Amino acid sequence: MDITLTSLEAAHTELLKQKIISEIHSEGGRIAFSKYMEMALYEPGMGYYSAGAHKLGVGGDFTTAPELSPLFGAAVVASLLPVLEALKARGLPTQILEFGAGTGKLAQSILTRLSDLDFQLDQYNILEISPDLAQRQAVCLKTSCESLGLQTKCNWLSKLPIDFKGIMLANEVIDAIPCEAIIYQHGFWHWHDVVLTNGKLGWQVGKPIEQSLLPETLVTDTFSEGYVTELHLQANGWMKQVAEQLHTGLFLTFDYGFPESEYYHAQRLEGTLMGHHRHHAIQDPFYLPGLCDLTTHVEWLQIAHSALEGNADDVFLNNQASYLLDAGIGDIALAVGDPSNPATFLPISNALQKLLSEAEMGELFKVFAFSKNLNALLPKHQLEDLPGLRGRNRL
Repeated sequence: MDITLTSLEAAHTELLKQKIISEIHSEGGRIAFSKYMEMALYEPGMGYYSAGAHKLGVGGDFTTAPELSPLFGAAVVASLLPVLEALKARGLPTQILEFGAGTGKLAQSILTRLSDLDFQLDQYNILEISPDLAQRQAVCLKTSCESLGLQTKCNWLSKLPIDFKGIMLANEVIDAIPCEAIIYQHGFWHWHDVVLTNGKLGWQVGKPIEQSLLPETLVTDTFSEGYVTELHLQANGWMKQVAEQLHTGLFLTFDYGFPESEYYHAQRLEGTLMGHHRHHAIQDPFYLPGLCDLTTHVEWLQIAHSALEGNADDVFLNNQASYLLDAGIGDIALAVGDPSNPATFLPISNALQKLLSEAEMGELFKVFAFSKNLNALLPKHQLEDLPGLRGRNRL
């Protein structure tokens, strides 16, 4: 693949590469892949999400569901509204906390839909580590709130709040949490470390892994020599922490991934680690550090276990298509567009196709949810009574 870099881009990626090399030298010649991924994505001023590159949308490296259509966020509101109305009825602040809000499109579509339904949200909080994305979010939401005449306070947080009451949201966040790379050799799982060889970043087999850190499938199933995959220790720790700090309400996230048995399938020989640059899929994780996004699929069973360890009451998993259809995205589409008018309805139809089709985002992308003390807000209601979450639970 031929990608021509500007002089600034070339200097940027080289500067970060030298920083990574320095880290390798200081650690005795090797670093864990999670450390490399953390630096590639989040090194202050240089990492992919910490610098000022255009990341999302048509001109960026990838497009998310909220970027495709405001119908996505409008459908999500169906799950949120019963919880928000219950908070309001009990005199509690009605608030949403979104992790990694991208360009602000999901927040914008949620606020617009709530306004259409005559519900005034008190606060929309965003926990964002990317300074340039936070700036784009601020512009987007300021414009939206002014045009809708909303009094909603939009706040940017620097850390996870304690004992949060309300809604927590995340869209394509877990896939960007640094993972550990591992490899199967000579009957044992080993760390797959990052080293410098002849001036190039690359892989080297590291120490054996403590069996207690491995999901059950990796311990009990048979794998071929050289099988590589990922462990999601940081993502699981993050999920547990989030569950611990949600006091009352709902957590909802969307991301691509598989449950454990599918994730660690014997035929998935090369894991799920992938780069993205200018809408191209990149196989080499060491390609253009700082300019190339790095992601892995989410392993949902361990995420669910982590939420339960954080005292979540109930957990739920299904595919995105089932969620959106149960949340009423079809009815919303018909309310905003006329199918007899191809000029206006064709863009809506195309967006629905991408969001719902099994060949697009409908099956690979999942919705994961958990609740805490939901009965305190909605007596005799379970997590799976909420619109969008009434389908088959895959957990």
